[in-house]
Formats: sequence, structure tokens, C-alpha cells
Amino acid sequence: MHLNCHTYFSFKYGTLSVEELVAQAKLKKQGSLALTDINSTSAIFPFIRQAKKEDIHPVVGVDFRNGMQQQYIGLAKNQQGLFELNKHLSHFKSKSLPLPEKAPAFENSFIIYPFTGKYFPLGKNEYLGVHPFQIQKIIHSKWSAHRNKLVLLQPATFTSQLSFNIHRLLRSIDGNILLSKLPQEEQANISDQLYSEDAMLARCDNQAWLIQNARDLLNKCLFSAEFDFFAIKNKRMILASKEADLKFLLQETHKGALKRYGFIDGTIQGRINKELAIIQVKNFVSYFLINYDIVNYARQKGYFYVGRGSGANSIVAYCLYITDVDPLELDLYFERFINLYRQNPPDFDIDFSWKDRDDIIAYIFNKYDTESESHVSLLATYTTFQFNSAIRELGKVFGLPKAEIEELIQHVTKPGHYQPDNIGKLILKYSQLIHGMPNHLSIHAGGILISHDPIHFYTATDIPPKGFPTSHFDMVVAEEIGFYKFDILSQRGLGHIRDTIILVQENQGIAIDIHRINEFKKDERIKAHLRSGHTMGAFYVESPAMRMLLAKLKADEYLGLVAASSIIRPGVARSGMMREYILRHRDPKRRKMAHSVLHEIMPETYGIMVYQEDVIKVAHYFAGLSFDEADVLRRGMSGKFRSKGEFQKIKKSFFHKALEKGREEKITKEVWYQIESFAGYSFAKGHSASFAVESYQSLYLKAHFPLEFMVGVINNFGGFYSTEFYFHELRMNGADLQPPHINESNYLTNIKERTVYIGFAHLKFLQRGIVDKIIKEREKEGVFKDLADFISRVEISLEQLLILIRIDAFRFIPKTKQEILWEAHFIINKRTSTATSNHLFRQSTLREMKMPDLEPIDPRQEIIDQMEILEFPLHSPFLLLKDQNVPSIQAKDLKLHVGQPVQIIGYLVTVKYTRTIKGDVMNFGTFIDRDGEWIDTVHFPPEVKKTPLLGRGIYLLKGKVTEEFNFYTLEITSSERLAYWNAGG
Repeated sequence: MHLNCHTYFSFKYGTLSVEELVAQAKLKKQGSLALTDINSTSAIFPFIRQAKKEDIHPVVGVDFRNGMQQQYIGLAKNQQGLFELNKHLSHFKSKSLPLPEKAPAFENSFIIYPFTGKYFPLGKNEYLGVHPFQIQKIIHSKWSAHRNKLVLLQPATFTSQLSFNIHRLLRSIDGNILLSKLPQEEQANISDQLYSEDAMLARCDNQAWLIQNARDLLNKCLFSAEFDFFAIKNKRMILASKEADLKFLLQETHKGALKRYGFIDGTIQGRINKELAIIQVKNFVSYFLINYDIVNYARQKGYFYVGRGSGANSIVAYCLYITDVDPLELDLYFERFINLYRQNPPDFDIDFSWKDRDDIIAYIFNKYDTESESHVSLLATYTTFQFNSAIRELGKVFGLPKAEIEELIQHVTKPGHYQPDNIGKLILKYSQLIHGMPNHLSIHAGGILISHDPIHFYTATDIPPKGFPTSHFDMVVAEEIGFYKFDILSQRGLGHIRDTIILVQENQGIAIDIHRINEFKKDERIKAHLRSGHTMGAFYVESPAMRMLLAKLKADEYLGLVAASSIIRPGVARSGMMREYILRHRDPKRRKMAHSVLHEIMPETYGIMVYQEDVIKVAHYFAGLSFDEADVLRRGMSGKFRSKGEFQKIKKSFFHKALEKGREEKITKEVWYQIESFAGYSFAKGHSASFAVESYQSLYLKAHFPLEFMVGVINNFGGFYSTEFYFHELRMNGADLQPPHINESNYLTNIKERTVYIGFAHLKFLQRGIVDKIIKEREKEGVFKDLADFISRVEISLEQLLILIRIDAFRFIPKTKQEILWEAHFIINKRTSTATSNHLFRQSTLREMKMPDLEPIDPRQEIIDQMEILEFPLHSPFLLLKDQNVPSIQAKDLKLHVGQPVQIIGYLVTVKYTRTIKGDVMNFGTFIDRDGEWIDTVHFPPEVKKTPLLGRGIYLLKGKVTEEFNFYTLEITSSERLAYWNAGG
């Protein structure tokens, strides 16, 4: 009979999980219970499921509050009632308005006002809630004449003194105040707990009628009995009827098949028919059509996108251009995406450029919302308290200085001599208790819900900084109640492609059709780049690890790249099968070592598990598990659905059935080890194929338009490496790389034929407003003639002007940089008026100043200026070495010294930090030599401890040259960062 229960989804107020709340209710023998989180509906559906398991009648609603001031509680009678409550809460949240003191006259919801002492009339569905300590007041007030409208209002937020302590800490975190300063009105009362009926009766002075009224009210709320968890909640029809939708889907699929294949034979038609039959039975027709609508809009707008994930297993998706992966070519089976037995919904992941994604989302909201109701929302996720962040927050609540808080964190991660005091021990204790609790709502990376009925039938919505309504529940709850989401994701790789195509059109007048994937697969330039690992800037294949793998594989075919996209994942690498795959790929004789059954199941990957589908095949054909059990195994590999108990059960079945089939125990253990190592890491084959398609698109642009491509990468500020090395790659490809130029540069980097002008965006301390003024003035009045002309037209401070001069942006002026610096000081100091674009009002030319005799600038000082202003050098950093005579071989000659000790000078590009099985730190380094060629290094734990890498700089590297599959690596014995030249001596 509790009408006002809270879970920890009453963010930074409640302390109980849904399971703890229901377990306490069961313990207290409560037959019914109302969940009313504060301004939140996140826990509604998990609560209903959990309560029903324990044979408790669940009622759901909302505790409407302004801050901690309770206005009223709403309980949903039915689905329409939840809609009323959700819509009411969402309206005020969306406008950031305080909730009114009086609730609307709801038809399908009950409202309970807390007793405050004043009398007011109640509506048909309205009640007054009386807390146990208010009973004597209510009995002797006007309200005593309205017993039928009075209900017991005993909040339930805690279970013990401990959870009350947690509540007070959460309230302090929320208010960003010291625990000792937490006001009484900002916290609940310790008596706000669940009670048995006998205990409740004692608490309310034996006024049993209040308890009975509360129980009667709960019994009138039937939403949980009416709600169908299994019915699909997505928009069910796009056209006038389901029949019209199916006809349209069939028509567009056949139209697309003719475009894709040029013909429709029996194989293609059979696959289409099979898929459409399952799509229809599972009621996924509208899901396909909405995704089709989204990508159609993208194509009309000229946006580039990639459809990936297991949706690439569908020929219907391929024909609708949702994905560019041909499932027939790769033998991808549709059942991995949708099958008659699969309970969880399908999922298309569609990636767009980060520049285009928001417009795609806006289109979806505009298209599928109606004038009267919201049908679309972004999907929420929950940001939870992590251990370190919990320590930091609690440290502030207890008033610890920052240094002591960091010492506590250090003590947890690397225990040493530091011993926490009593306050420190309390912080560590409570940080463990709040670890994992939800902190606040956040936004899922790309999930969108499109509902048939208004979205507020299921959830209230918030308006976070993104500006689009966002649900209160997450992906897991959405799936449990019958929603399948639309994943609209963003990645910078597509921005690279989009911008490169525009740059090529502008710079060379060539229009590129980037979807000619079949041609790209045969392109000899792309093949050469793949074989050599010359892939910098290309999506998913540019990292040192991927570059090394491609060079070792010498894989220049599409299927080889698809496999490489998957075997680079930790699961395959950790099991040792990545190396075995390379060996079998390069040596056909070694393929005979594969177990005959495994080779028969996976001939394309030489009997080695590479994809999620391979695990399912092996579980079924090698061990004899049913496809249902094999699919449980596949889900077990996903962090989202992984259950240790379920996984162990399948493991037992795997070994038992494998032995029944006569498999050797040793081989069975090896196969299981491979499966287990995949957990959480393996890719679906269609997912790898989607990545490979985008890699081919990037590689085509890199191979044929390397300068425009690298500018496109730079202008999207994204990639594996820092910006410096993309500029380096431009230079290595023959670009005339120019520093920012007052008359030629734009905010972003631009290209004119083979000349690349670095954009003003890369000048660390230059203000964006100054850049806008420069470009606007240049477009309006033409190029700047000299420094005096510039200063008279652009209002700029001396500090900002000096940045431009030091980076040599005024090099069109026939004077040295020192002379221009002197002139700048002279003109700025003599300036008597502000800059103006109107030449009639410009200051008259100042008299020519007499220059003192100036020493020529040292080229090394130019590099230091570049490193300070751009954060990287435009000239060779090796010119900065204090000792220019350090002996060094060249990177290209490493192959001549295999097995020998060498020393080489390298400029650090990137470091990968990892740990050995024993937990020791080791590094993989990437450097460039004086010629700009790659040096790959491995630093084992003893060398890391003895001579660690100390950040960016030039290193003297000593070690032994090793070779594997014609890829050369330096095993480091010593790495010493070399001293730079210093102008001071």
C-alpha cells in the first residue's frame, strides 16, 4: 500500500535498485506497490517486470517536484493515464518551467496532493496524501469530513541507516555542497522506508481506513495488467495499409536489384523472396521502409553514409541502398540479422558524416512527428557513478583538498605506502556503495525511437543540449517493451570522403562517383596501397597495427580486407589465431594443419574463426549445439547480453555434445578457447564487410587524389594520428605545403593545384573572430597590399598580429620577418583610429620608418615559432637537434640488418601502451626518420622501466632488427630523447 516509492532513478536522491525495492516489498509482504520516481519514468517497465515475478501488483506514476518541493504524485490508471502523466511532465521539462501547484484534471490518472495544512476542493480523480506524523492534524481538520479522499502517504526511499547515509551524500553531490552544510529541506526523513502492514498500522495510530483507502486506490490502477510487452511499438505503417507497405517494399527491392546486379536470376529472386517472407511475418516492413526513406533523403542531399552491422546480411537492404555490402558475394546468411526465433529486434547502424548527422536527425523528427503529438525521441542512456569519479565527488562532499583526493584514487589503483585516515576510509566505503548507480540521463550514441502511438504512451521526454526530445529509458528497456531503434551514427571517416570529393571537383574539375565499389576492388593502385600498408588517413586501416597486418598479409583482395578488419580485433589476436591466420594465408601448405571439420566449415578463413558467424557455425557443426543454443553463445559474446551463468551452461553443453560426437578432448578445448577469447570483441562478417567498403572508398581517393584526400582528412580534425603527421603525409606526396597566408588561407586548409595553404584554424592562439574579419574583409575589398593596408582594414591587437607575423603569414611583403615585426610595433603604436573597410576614411599612409640593422633569423628559430604557434614544425624537426652528427642508419635500410643491433634516430609519431599477461607495461612505438619513412618499435617491460618514452621529441633508438613476414621491427634496448638546440646557448 505504499503510494510513493523511489528507486535510484530518482537521480541523486533514491538509493535502491528496482530489484532491491521489489525484494523489500516481498519481504514486508506487500501485495501492491506504486513506483513514483521524482520527475522520472526510467524504471517503470523494469519495475513492472520485476514486481510481477514476485507476484506483487505494480502501479506506476511520477512524483512531480520542483527541486525537493513535492507538488503532487500521479498514478496511471491505464495506458492513457501514463500518457497523460508523461505528457504533463515532458511539457514542463521541455520548456524548463516549474511545475504548477495544481495538476490538470486528468481523466485516466489519479493525483495525490501532499497534506500541507490548507483546505482546497479535490477533483474526481484527486486525493490527499497523509503522512503518518500528520494523522492527528488531519483528524481535527476540515478534511475529516472527506475520509474517502484521504490516503496514507508513506514514502519509501531507504531500507536502513546505511542507505539513508547514501541518500544524504547523493543530495550533497547534487547540491555541490559539504555534507555538513546539507539543509534539512534538501533531504528526506530517515523514516521514509518500506514497512509491513502491521508496522504501518502502528505508525498511523491504528487508523486502518487510511491504509485501506491506499490499497483501494492501488487496485484501481490497471496499467500493468493491460500493457503488452511483446507487441511491437514502432511505427507500423508508412503508407495507407500494411498491404500497401509490403507492395511498395517489394517494388523498390526489385527496382534496386536491377540497378545493383543488372539482372534478377533465380538465386537473387529466391533470396529476396525468402527475406521478404520473414520480414513480413516479423512485422519489420515499416522498419525497412523507414531506413530506406532515411538513406533516400541522404542521397538527395548528397550526404555520404555507410550502412553496417548485421543488417549488411540482407539482400533487401542491399537493393534498397541501405548498405553497400552484397550478401550473396560474401555468403552472408540473413538469419544472423532476422530469424523467426530471434526475440531481440534487428538493428541497422547507419553512419553519416559528423557534419550531416544533425540534419538527418532533424529530418526524422520533422517527417515522423505529427502536429499534435510527438512520435520520435532520441534514446537515453544512463551515466553511472564510476569508482574514480565517485571518490572525487565524495572527496569534495567531505571537504578534502584536491591533492588528498588524488592520493586516495592513487591508493586504490596502485596501493603503496599511503594509508587513508578515517575520512578517507569512509570515502572509499561509500564510493564502492554508489559505484554503478545512475548519476543522470545521457543520450545514446545514435539510437532513435519512432513509435506508432505517441511516444508519451511509453516515456516522458527531456530536452538535453542536443535540442531533440530524449526518452527516459535506455536501449535494453526499449527492446524489452517492443521497440527496435534506428541507429543514426556519425564518424569522421565519412567527412573525409565527403570533403575530398568536393575538393577534387573544385581543384581538378573531376566529379567522382564514390559508390563504384566493384571497380575499386579491381583498382591496381588500391591493391598496391594495401600490399604495402600505405594506408594513412584511410578509414579503419590506417593505425600502425592495421598497417603492419596488411603488410604482413600482402592482402590486396576485398575478402582479405574483410577478414583483416575482423582479425585485428583483440579476440582473434589474443587467442593467437591472428598469427596462425597470417601463416595459413601466406603458406597454402600450412592450411592442411586445420582440423578437417573446421576447415570444411570455414574454408574461406582456412579453418580459423574470424567472425561471429563462425562461432555459430562451429558450435553447431563441430559441437552439435542447436542453432538456438549457438545464438545464445553469440549473444554471450556481446557485453550487452552477456550472462555468466548462461555462458557456463552453454560451455557445459558444448563439451558434452562435442564428446558425444566423438571429438577429441584436446581439440575441443582448443576450439572452446578460441570461442571464449572472442567474448565481447568479434565482428559480424557483414560488419567487417561494411568497414571494408568504406576503406575501399577512402583508399580510392588516397590512391588517385592523395593531396585532396589528405586535406579532407585534416579539415575533419579526425584520424588515428595527430594533425602534424597528415601534413607530413601531404609533403611526402609532393604537396607544396605553405604556412597560413593572409591573402590565400581560409579558416580550414585549402588546396590550389598542388599548393596547400594551412588554415588559420591551426593557429593555436588566433581568435576565430579575427579570422572571420580577415576573410570577410578580403572578400569585400580584395587582397591586402601590405602591413599598413592590413592594419587599416582589420581591427586587431598587437598580440594577435604578432601571431600572424611570426608564422610568416605576411611573406608576400618584400621584407624580412624581423622588419615586419618592427613595422607592426611602429604602426600599432602610432595608430590613431580604428580599422575601416571604407578606403575614403582610412588613415593616410604613415611615413616610412627607418629600420635598424637586423641580424638574419636562424632557420631553427622559425621551427620553434611553428611549434609554439601551430604545435608542430613545418620544416624537418631534425634541424632542431643540438648534435647534428649522431650516427644513424635509415629506416629503408632496416631490412639489411635483420638480427643485428643498430641505432637510428626517429621522431616520435605515436605510442601504444599495453600490458603483458603478468600486468607489466610494454609499448609499441611508431617513429619517422629524417626521410619521413616509418620506424616501428617494440619496447618490452625491462626496457620501458629502464629507458621509457618521455613524450614527443626525437629519440636515439638502439635495438635489434627483427623480421616477420617481411615486416621489419626494431626491438628496443635503449631509447634516449635527444637534446634540442637552444638559442640561449
